[in-house]
Amino acid sequence: MSDDLAKHYKSIIEQLGEDSSREGLVDTPKRAAKAMQYLTKGYDQNLGEIVNDAIFESDNDQMIIVKNVELYSLCEHHLLPFIGKCHIAYIPDGKVLGLSKFARIVDMYARRFQIQENLTRQVAEAVQDVTGAKGVAVIIESKHMCMMMRGVQKQNSVMNTSVMLGAFRQSQATRSEFLTLVTQH
Repeated sequence: MSDDLAKHYKSIIEQLGEDSSREGLVDTPKRAAKAMQYLTKGYDQNLGEIVNDAIFESDNDQMIIVKNVELYSLCEHHLLPFIGKCHIAYIPDGKVLGLSKFARIVDMYARRFQIQENLTRQVAEAVQDVTGAKGVAVIIESKHMCMMMRGVQKQNSVMNTSVMLGAFRQSQATRSEFLTLVTQH
């Protein structure tokens, strides 16, 4: 796939009016292909492999929050990056998930062509699926290069999305506790 992808990048470079044989661009198609494969490696991953049985029995039934999970994704509309952080909370129902798995779940879905709204839902549903939690909440806040580098060029705009499942959707008190804890520094 990499050779085919590199040929397409070479063609794009040439169609933009550049000389793909000039010194600075000779290896760019190969590097761009390799970078794109890395940036979209989520297509080659699945939830079972990511979680890898890192689910543990627990009698904890209190809210667990993982804050500030960095994310890097490519918007499906312009293939430009959006960069941000994800906050995840869940209320266990007999099972807890290994801490590093939250970041791996975020990365798996972020490393696909994506819109932030869907990414937020995918992360929430994945955590719900693997833990069977009483509730899951996810907030993602990101800056989108498609809005900063082109179009309206608004440098300070941030997009926030949230998905609340189970107890977080049903209980205003649970939702409020989560939102309060996430906004604390």
